[in-house]
Amino acid sequence: MNAVVEFFSQAWPWYVAGPLIGLTVPVLLILGNKSFGISSSLRHICAACFPAGIPSFQYNWKREAWNLFFVSGILMGGFIAGFLLEDPLGVQVALSTTRDLENLGVIVDNQLMPVQIFSWDNVLSPVGLVFFVLGGLMVGFGTRWAGGCTSGHAIMGLSNLQWPSLVATCCFMAGGFIMTLFIFPYLFSFLGF
Repeated sequence: MNAVVEFFSQAWPWYVAGPLIGLTVPVLLILGNKSFGISSSLRHICAACFPAGIPSFQYNWKREAWNLFFVSGILMGGFIAGFLLEDPLGVQVALSTTRDLENLGVIVDNQLMPVQIFSWDNVLSPVGLVFFVLGGLMVGFGTRWAGGCTSGHAIMGLSNLQWPSLVATCCFMAGGFIMTLFIFPYLFSFLGF
């Protein structure tokens, strides 16, 4: 048993973890003719919990209940990996990344979370509340507008050779680069973190 726990508590290299994630797509398609995606699960939860005559939620959500079990498995796997199989060394961040973040005044703890942003004091402050609520609305709107989330487009859509998923994935990447290189440093200093 200890050997199994030891095996799963080690970080897996990208050339093992990446193909395993990629193999999720054909397994879902072959075993159940299901499409991989996470953002649709929120719609299923809303349809199950709030059947209030909203047209977007009037469909047979029970047919997609497998997706809710899939997302629950992801949450449980994250909990198991984070608490039961925790790496005693913490997250290993590249020295250059740590240096760049420190130049911005970002303190990175061993969980790779800037403590100036992800702390209860900040979340409960007016600026932090606006930061998180506005960010959450933008992510939700973008996901709905793009017809799916980053994982759905980049993993499922690209594996199916869908042109819209290629465009969406390129836009996700470009947006990430622009935010990281140009907007984040100014936003971070403007908000006083």
